[in-house]
Amino acid sequence: MTVDPNCVDEERRSLLSSIPLLDHDAYEANNFNDTSSVRWARRNRRWAQAQSNSSHNRLKESITCNASNQPRWMTTRRDFYDDEKLMPGFRRRCCVRLGLGTFIFLAAIQLFAVLSGLLIVFVPDGIHRITNKWGQVGHIGEGLSSWPTDFTRGILPIPCHSHNDYWRRVPLYSAIEAGCISVEADVWLFGEELYVGHSLASLTPNRTLASLYVNPLVQILEKQNPSTHFHPDGNVSQHGVFDTVPEQSLTLLIDFKTSGSALFPYVVSALEPLRSRGHLTYRNGTQTISRPITVIGTGNTPFSLVDSDDANPHHDIFFDAPLAAMWEGLPGETSPPAPKLDSLVYGSDIDASLPDNSVSKYEQHSVSEEDMGQGMSGTPENPDAYTTENSVYASVSFAQAIGHVLFGKLSDSQLSLIRGHIRGAHRRGLKVRYWELPFWPIGLRNYVWDTLVKEGVDILNVDDLDAATKLDWGKKSGWWR
Repeated sequence: MTVDPNCVDEERRSLLSSIPLLDHDAYEANNFNDTSSVRWARRNRRWAQAQSNSSHNRLKESITCNASNQPRWMTTRRDFYDDEKLMPGFRRRCCVRLGLGTFIFLAAIQLFAVLSGLLIVFVPDGIHRITNKWGQVGHIGEGLSSWPTDFTRGILPIPCHSHNDYWRRVPLYSAIEAGCISVEADVWLFGEELYVGHSLASLTPNRTLASLYVNPLVQILEKQNPSTHFHPDGNVSQHGVFDTVPEQSLTLLIDFKTSGSALFPYVVSALEPLRSRGHLTYRNGTQTISRPITVIGTGNTPFSLVDSDDANPHHDIFFDAPLAAMWEGLPGETSPPAPKLDSLVYGSDIDASLPDNSVSKYEQHSVSEEDMGQGMSGTPENPDAYTTENSVYASVSFAQAIGHVLFGKLSDSQLSLIRGHIRGAHRRGLKVRYWELPFWPIGLRNYVWDTLVKEGVDILNVDDLDAATKLDWGKKSGWWR
């Protein structure tokens, strides 16, 4: 192999010339005499010569000029690889090792955080040891962790109405747990019993107004108003169901599903366990006396019976007034189009659900022409007849009175209707409630909730208790916001 002296380092050239070639013939003559030893030495000589030539050639090749006329030993590290196809594999191995190392590092940090948390749990500091065991037997505060009225400890009342409350897995208690100050029970009269359900198909013998609402409320209020040596005669102000706000009254909205005139006296009688204990809000002729439970009749409840001294002698059942009839505009503001009153009736499903022979077999259950649904049964033409002496709520169907929310936003005319309703109801001292609110999309529902609350609606009609009481549904979300 010819070596170009112009591209060979002097030190490498001197090193190459100093490598001797072995004189194997002289070595063989001086050290071996017999034939077998000579053959063995020749064999070793050929092997040594081959190794020497190979080393000599490799060294020459290492100093041969590469394509850029530089010695190979002066090129980059990549040029020392005989097969450049090894580089991708080397890179992959580096990437895998780097990723694995990063994963192990992050896993170690996470494990350290978990172990630190467990350390606090199993080996708490002084204050945590006290608070975790406080009130337990043998620990600080033994016997001091509870009090007689802690049934609803930590629950803050929220102005929301549990719509169709009887549908919930735990009627009444779920609404109280969420903080709702109003619950609804649909009541049907069969025989002399008041059954609770949304339709005839959902009624069962054991789900009655007494079993689902009246009796549980009596038990709750007895626990909230115990008789102790501090007030053995019970001469103290009654506490409501919410321990955090004892003066807050819980509204029981009774939706009359069958004939209102037939139902009314049975409802008056069914409320006697609450009435006899002084738990019902009532009107004494000059003012309203607030008590832990306020009963309001809706659906086919006749206003004429609610406002009657004979039918409602204790004046402890109030009316759910028609909100649509109370619109009041600002000076110079034109009245909006009057809603179709027949479309506001939601008691029309009763006719379809009752059997064909309801008039003959269940005469007291039939729906008469006076049973026109919420706020429309036995009502006067003058909306000023609804006052705090006979009514508490003023309600209407949002879908029928306000209409659909097109393009995800209430129009100016719809906002004018809402503000007029609120203005008229508040002038009469009544609380505003819209039912049949949009429930989907969720963002649209939240937008309507937020708008109604900001405009001054007093009671928010809800089906999803968790969303209404635990989530921040007032935050902006969706393209319509």
